[in-house]
Amino acid sequence: MAYWLMKSEPTVFGIDHLQQQGVALWDGVRNYQARNFLRQMKKGDMAFFYHSNCKVAGIVGLMRIAKEGYDDPTQFNPEHKYYDPKSSVDKPRWTGVDVEFVQKFNETLSLTELKTMPELADLPLVRQGNRLSLMPVSKEQWNVILARCK
Repeated sequence: MAYWLMKSEPTVFGIDHLQQQGVALWDGVRNYQARNFLRQMKKGDMAFFYHSNCKVAGIVGLMRIAKEGYDDPTQFNPEHKYYDPKSSVDKPRWTGVDVEFVQKFNETLSLTELKTMPELADLPLVRQGNRLSLMPVSKEQWNVILARCK
C-alpha cells in the first residue's frame, strides 16, 4: 500500500463534498508530475485530504483510492473548465482516479503546524515553493501525521 496527500480547494471540492458523494472522481490535475503520481496510485492506497487556498490550509480527513487511474473525462469536454484541446480520445494526456471517503477529522492539521514537525522535514508539502496538488507520503510520515489527527 502507498500513501498520498491530495489537495483541493474546499470551495471547489472539499471533504464535505466527498463525504456527501461517498466516491468521486479526482479530476482536473493538469501538471505532468502530479499526473504521473495519479498513474502510480493503486486501489486501496490511502490519502490525506488537504484543503488548500483557504483561511486555514491543512489536512482535514482521509480517503482511499477506490479506482485506479483512467482517462480524466473532463479533458475531452470543451464546455468544462478542465478541457484540454491538445488532448484527444486517441491520445489522452490526463488521468483521474476515484477516491472514497473514509473519515473527516474534528480539526484541521494546519500547514503551519505541519511545518513545525521535524519528522516531516522531507515532506514536499512543507518545503518552500512546492505547489503540487498531490504527492507521495512515506509510511513514517503517514504515521506521524495520523497520530496528530486522531
